[in-house]
Amino acid sequence: QVQLVESGGGLVQAGGSLRLSCAASGRTFSSRPMGWFRQAPGKERTFVAAVSWSGRSNSYADSVRGRFTISRDNAKNTVYLQMNMLKPDDTAVYYCNAVRGSVPLGDWGQGTQVTVSS
Repeated sequence: QVQLVESGGGLVQAGGSLRLSCAASGRTFSSRPMGWFRQAPGKERTFVAAVSWSGRSNSYADSVRGRFTISRDNAKNTVYLQMNMLKPDDTAVYYCNAVRGSVPLGDWGQGTQVTVSS
């Protein structure tokens, strides 16, 4: 089973950038597609982005396409989310997980808080 630890969140002004990291334990990490999700206060957790096991293919929610980039380093068992041109609507707790398409699998980590001020 893969254990996940997210980091890199913080407080940033609108238009700024952050890079999130998700460190995964477990020997199966490099063979699994991975994704990022987010949960804003009072809202359901939603899909943000996913990357294939090789890193060659990715997908994005419409709300972040063109601003966010997902990537992975299988040698480091880490998935990244580069977030540019941040908006207040991006404020949420961000989580990573193994995915099938845009559907999360497995247990959640603790997440990392991203707050974008206007």
